[in-house]
Amino acid sequence: MINTFVFALSSVVTHIGLGMLLALGVHRTMTRGTKYFVRTAYFFPFLVSWAAVALVWKYVLDPAFGPANYYLSTTTNWLASPTWALPTLIVVDWWHTIGYTFIILLAGLQTVPAQLHEAARVDGANAWWRLWSVTLPVMSPTIFFATVITFIGAFQIFDPMVIMTQGGPDGATRSIVQYTYEKGFQSFEVGYAAALSLVLFLVIMIVTGLQFRLSRRWVHQ
Repeated sequence: MINTFVFALSSVVTHIGLGMLLALGVHRTMTRGTKYFVRTAYFFPFLVSWAAVALVWKYVLDPAFGPANYYLSTTTNWLASPTWALPTLIVVDWWHTIGYTFIILLAGLQTVPAQLHEAARVDGANAWWRLWSVTLPVMSPTIFFATVITFIGAFQIFDPMVIMTQGGPDGATRSIVQYTYEKGFQSFEVGYAAALSLVLFLVIMIVTGLQFRLSRRWVHQ
């Protein structure tokens, strides 16, 4: 469960933070044609199945002949290291899924009325102050939605752990869903697996409920 919580928190921070930076960069600086190209480029990995993504990244991170170690000039075995295995899977998840968060945030960004920015500019607000006082408050429902679905998706992560590390080394990357699968379909402890599934459902429900309760303080209706 600790691995799953670490993975979920890391996913939310990276997805929302980097997704917002990408959305702001694309929205403000690019031409219309370039925007379509960048949207497609970032969203395309999300359309590829987790199985294909995991197999490709296993090759990229291979310590013997993978291009990652070649360009980084290191011999690190990323997926077999207790220190690096989970952060590596977080990076792979970021590469695969951030396009989805990026598209949601970019859509929210396009709903911010230009008149509000113009009024703030007339009042002397600089770019950072317009972002803080205009863009983020208007986008807060979109950011909240992206945060909730990222949390729920991260709690359900399964495929990359099974395919890339089998939960290792020493359980460093075993998620709660993989643990439930192992108990239910490999050890045939069906009752225990059912109890784990119920616990996972309750944890997701509690965390989501907590997010809704805290949203009253920062999400503008």
